[in-house]
Amino acid sequence: MNVLEALRVPDGLSARVPAEERGAGRDDVRLMVSRGTAVAHHAFRELPGLLRAGDVLVVNTSATLPAAVNARLGGERLVVHFSTRGDAGPSGAASEGGLWAVELRSPDGAGSTLPRAGGPAGARIRLPGGGVLVPREPLVEGSPRLWWAVVSVDVPTLLARYGRPIRYRYTERDQPLSAYRTVFALPAPDGSGSAEMPSAARPFTEGLVAELVRRGVRFAPVTLHTGVASAEAHEPPYPERFEVPAATAWLVNAARAGRRADGGAGRGGDGSGGRDGCEGGGGRIVAVGTTAVRALESAAGPDGAVRAAAGWTDLVVTPARGVRVVEGLLTGLHEPAASHLLMLEAVAGREALTRSYTEALRHRYLWHEFGDVHLLLPSEDTH
Repeated sequence: MNVLEALRVPDGLSARVPAEERGAGRDDVRLMVSRGTAVAHHAFRELPGLLRAGDVLVVNTSATLPAAVNARLGGERLVVHFSTRGDAGPSGAASEGGLWAVELRSPDGAGSTLPRAGGPAGARIRLPGGGVLVPREPLVEGSPRLWWAVVSVDVPTLLARYGRPIRYRYTERDQPLSAYRTVFALPAPDGSGSAEMPSAARPFTEGLVAELVRRGVRFAPVTLHTGVASAEAHEPPYPERFEVPAATAWLVNAARAGRRADGGAGRGGDGSGGRDGCEGGGGRIVAVGTTAVRALESAAGPDGAVRAAAGWTDLVVTPARGVRVVEGLLTGLHEPAASHLLMLEAVAGREALTRSYTEALRHRYLWHEFGDVHLLLPSEDTH
């Protein structure tokens, strides 16, 4: 067991309500900044002064869905978490709603849910409004949690009428869907979206985005529709749908080429966030959230060049695989045993990650989707 796995996050450090209910607004959270093993503490509103003109923030535009729906299996009450839309129904199983990866959970009587094994195969689970969901088989052989299921009704329509955001037990109460959508969220034409919020971008506001743009920071959109990632199950991520547009690939490649031409320094290296970054050298590629890392790295070749891409990704970023494009990462704080930490270690290294998480506990940072955030930058970046 390494040091990170031995760390325990006290219950009191779970963010139970959104930042705007605790303070002055979404951006009223703390920001821990790691440059190698050096750790500094800031307010999130200070982010524009911590980035440089020419830096590229890669943001996930997936909109969070109201993905939790009440259901019944005979006399058993269930909550269905709709995770990911499949490509097509199983052979011989035509349905209006098609194939979805779902998680079945048991209501806990307090507005949240408890884990439950999926299935059984062939069961007819009644959905509100008269729809039926039939589990077919586990998404991954030997894992009982997520199952492929055929749904008899259009799922986006079902969710719009009867769904609510997925909520876990560390939160205090239900929140409106708007609390689970970021300023970058865009509706998908087919109704697809994320079962759980790409939460690293949650503290951004329109005003903060405008200030970053004014200072020469550029934004590069990607889409990755996140599936469910229950807090009780520290599993590698399942395959997810993603898209990296051609314009984003061009912007990222141009910024990397500009940095090489500048000898890696870029413009605004004094931390002043100068306003002329679009005129000269490139900046750092900073992913906003682990979902943005997964999408962008899925579109990167062995040479580090990013190409427009779309489809499914099963990429798991680990220290052994490393990162080809991403140089910095803005992310939330993750449970010590979570697989996300392997990605963070790939970006920053084990020593830096251990130091930052020790500091986060000492300074009582808040965890989970409504909590504080962490900016990891290369160790050579000093201001």
